[in-house]
Parts: sequence; structure tokens; C-alpha cells
Amino acid sequence: FYDTSKQAIGALFIHFANVFLSDLTEEDPCSLYLINFILDATLGMLLIWLGVKVVSWAVQQKKSTYLVFGEYG
Repeated sequence: FYDTSKQAIGALFIHFANVFLSDLTEEDPCSLYLINFILDATLGMLLIWLGVKVVSWAVQQKKSTYLVFGEYG
């Protein structure tokens, strides 16, 4: 439920942000959504990947076995 509701709230936020920005810029909301989706799917995923790598490195340096990604005990 939490994961699904988080995705729904994010989608609603992006939808209303695109509608609001299209009124300010007089652009088509669909083109703004496409730009937003492409940025999220490329740059956003790159930032998430880098974040996981940095946290994984920090966990290895601290030798904290409870914070290893993918280890669920």
C-alpha cells in the first residue's frame, strides 16, 4: 500500500506541475510531460544509481552488515 500510494501521489504531483507549467509557458502539457519523463528516466536513474553506489561504498567502509543492499537476513 505504501509503495503504491507513494507512486500515485508522485504521479498526481507531476500531473499538476505540468498543467501549472504549461499555463505559465503556454506550452503543450504533453510535451512538458514527455520532457519530464525523459529526464526522470535518464538523469533520475543515474542519480539513484550513483546514490546506491556511494551508500554501498560507505557501508563497506564502516563494515556495517545490517545496511548491505539486497541482504534481508
